[in-house]
Amino acid sequence: MAFPLLPLLAPSSIASTPDLSIVGYTLIGPLLTSEDVAITQKYISENFGLVEFSVQVTSAIEIDDIITLLDAGVDTVFPETGEQATALLEIGVPGSRVVFPGEDYDDVNGVYVNSTTAKPELATKLSKSILADGTGNKKLYVTFTSTPTLEQVKQTVALPAIPILPAESLTTDSASSTGKLSVAAIFSSALNTDRSDGYFSTLVVDTQGVALGLVYSSEESIAEAIKSRAGVYQSRKRGLWFKGATSGAVQTLVRLELDCDGDCIKFVVQQAGKGFCHLDTTTCFGKSGGVMALERTLVSRLINAPAGSYTRRLFSDEKLLSAKIMEEAEELTTAKTKGEVAWEFADLLYFGMTKAVQAGVSWTDVERNLDSKAKKITRRRGDAKQKWIDAATKTEEAPEKPVPKTETTNGSRNTNDAAKEAATEKTGRIQLTRVNVNEISASELTDLLRRPAQMNANIMNLVGPIVEAVRTRGDAALLEFTAKFEKAKLDSPVLRAPFSPELMELDQETKDAIDLSFENVRKFHAGQLETAPLVVETVPGVVCSRFSRPIESVGLYVPGGTAILPSTALMLGVPALVAGCKNIVVASPPRSDGTLTPEVVYVAHKVGAAAIVLAGGAQAVAAMAYGTESVPKVNKILGPGNQFVTAAKMLVQNDTSALVSIDMPAGPSEVLVVADKKANPAFVASDLLSQAEHGVDSQVILIGVDLNEVELQAIEDEVHEQAMRLPRVDIVRGAIAHSRTFQVKTVEEAIALSNKYAPEHLILQLENASKYVDLVQHAGSVFVGAWSPESCGDYSSGTNHTLPTYGYATVYSGVNTHSFMKHLTSQELTPEGLKKIGGAVVQLATVEGLEAHGNAVRVRLEHLAKET
Repeated sequence: MAFPLLPLLAPSSIASTPDLSIVGYTLIGPLLTSEDVAITQKYISENFGLVEFSVQVTSAIEIDDIITLLDAGVDTVFPETGEQATALLEIGVPGSRVVFPGEDYDDVNGVYVNSTTAKPELATKLSKSILADGTGNKKLYVTFTSTPTLEQVKQTVALPAIPILPAESLTTDSASSTGKLSVAAIFSSALNTDRSDGYFSTLVVDTQGVALGLVYSSEESIAEAIKSRAGVYQSRKRGLWFKGATSGAVQTLVRLELDCDGDCIKFVVQQAGKGFCHLDTTTCFGKSGGVMALERTLVSRLINAPAGSYTRRLFSDEKLLSAKIMEEAEELTTAKTKGEVAWEFADLLYFGMTKAVQAGVSWTDVERNLDSKAKKITRRRGDAKQKWIDAATKTEEAPEKPVPKTETTNGSRNTNDAAKEAATEKTGRIQLTRVNVNEISASELTDLLRRPAQMNANIMNLVGPIVEAVRTRGDAALLEFTAKFEKAKLDSPVLRAPFSPELMELDQETKDAIDLSFENVRKFHAGQLETAPLVVETVPGVVCSRFSRPIESVGLYVPGGTAILPSTALMLGVPALVAGCKNIVVASPPRSDGTLTPEVVYVAHKVGAAAIVLAGGAQAVAAMAYGTESVPKVNKILGPGNQFVTAAKMLVQNDTSALVSIDMPAGPSEVLVVADKKANPAFVASDLLSQAEHGVDSQVILIGVDLNEVELQAIEDEVHEQAMRLPRVDIVRGAIAHSRTFQVKTVEEAIALSNKYAPEHLILQLENASKYVDLVQHAGSVFVGAWSPESCGDYSSGTNHTLPTYGYATVYSGVNTHSFMKHLTSQELTPEGLKKIGGAVVQLATVEGLEAHGNAVRVRLEHLAKET
């Protein structure tokens, strides 16, 4: 609840109560008299958001004037007569905003009575009645015609009731020095605690309600906090704790509140310095996100964004920022799915917050305006301005443009602003942005190496219900999602082996290409098999071994979309076959007619798949993780996909009831090419474009080693010319929009930069390229020399193309034969071996306090001793 006290004052008399200025009232929340509606309205408008205002209205005030005050932001009105209160309810004013004079409290916030008629039974009855809108309990307010004693006020609070007291009788200072009633003492009288030290649990939050930390308060610390209007708490070891007195991270006390039981206090504060926590973080609960984090980032960038950067342009170029706001607003209006609406709204919020920060407007200011609008009783018609009605009409009448929809082999659909601009722009040169590494700072380089953000913060909220539906409803949910997302109506979600020959009818050239690729991939992955267990005798009589076993059941996710991807089926299915997995399940989204591409079915047949799940996205992952009536449950799920697939894989991996593992997190496809003066510009450009065509969220990086202007221009010309000949040129534009050329002096610098980026594919178009491979520390797969295009690794050379992206090459390997296997260890000890290590085992078990561990060795050693 709010502060257990309402001070009554006239807005015109605020100057005569300096001890309780508006700053003081933010701690409490005043009840204003309505001696003059205009003065009261002006006062509320000027101070709205600092505090919740209530207004006492006399019988002389017209109903229309009361509505005006409610529209201005008054939270609750106290009508003088029951007729006024009833009239307000009849015209639609919510009962939660009306306090009734007398004991009639149906459908209203509560009632107020004179102190001489306050009854404990009425207070109790009210406190147990819930408001119709569920916002809290009804309250009893007690007015005092003359200044009461502190004891009388405490008795009123104990009823429970909220006393209404003349403002001039109150002080936020020491009551003993002023002869007035102490606000702190009244507040403390509503508290209770079961702690032996008498302290009160205290939650500290900022003005946006984000929890900063948990502390303790005492009656003394509360009095000091109210007096100094600062964050003052009770340390259990050091007495009064003036927050920030030594660190500079001080707090301004904005408001004090109690919880519903009166045993916990909430301090609402403005935090200065590095933050609340002693670890110099904003909160004691880790990083905060959402709008708060966005506001902090934008404020920092307003001050520190480097000249020429995109953010600096947004702050300095009003036309650019206005254009972005209008662009994002338009995209929000055309968004259809839940995910699209969430994403476009987030984009609009970003640019809107940029405008706010530029104008010195805080999110707290925005929230005050939202709250002000929510207080309004009078409703607008809600019509739009004519020019926007006309614009919307034109949009509806315009023919719909087809938007490229891709599900890349390693990523999610486009979410990058620059990429969206480029993907819709049909003209203009296609060119990577140049960056001379020697002309920027280390921090700027780090920012430029950062991938475009991919995982929507709300993605788990979207994926979770899909996964849960498939887990609980099985085939029925799977079929529903396939109909919804793939537009395919199926009788069964599964094709079982043996697969019908007509499902994999292919021309001979395609079949031969698949067969050749199959055999090369098989050879390379078969070479990775361990021929014998690893056996090591660590000491005489102690033999340790390590040996592998195939994972029995694996699920292979093969993306769909605009691209036909038999290569992914090969790269997952062949190593599963080589490893000896007993049950191979392939999942791939069907076409709208319910069929799969014959290439994928043919590969599934060749690798011995037991079943093909006709589903994509999170629903396919869930089906394989938990199993359904038709889909076999698997032990591990492998394969790339969009952000929904990746989120679902991460979700099921963390669910112990699923008991399933995954290969790796996946992001959009990417390539980094290192090229020197000897590199063929056409080869370099072709390698960059081979990944750019995967999707607008793909990223391609060129590192040019000591290239001059002519050499750089030659590559850029090839990129543009080759791109313009590609059928997926619009997708290429989107990818190139957030791709870069880095200029460095030496090959060593280039490889160091590549290691920092950790690309999925690394292509070394260098003279004597093989001698630099030893310098490579982080990459999914390396393509060495001018005659080793990345495309060969995608299809037919033999290496696997399912590789770590988004920088995960620093810690993950690409898919390989061992991805489908697990390793076991064994140990065998002779009596002599046990004697050699037994003493150490017993000692360490004793140190760890695990007596039974030591005993398992001790009884054997004792037995051996008896035999000798």
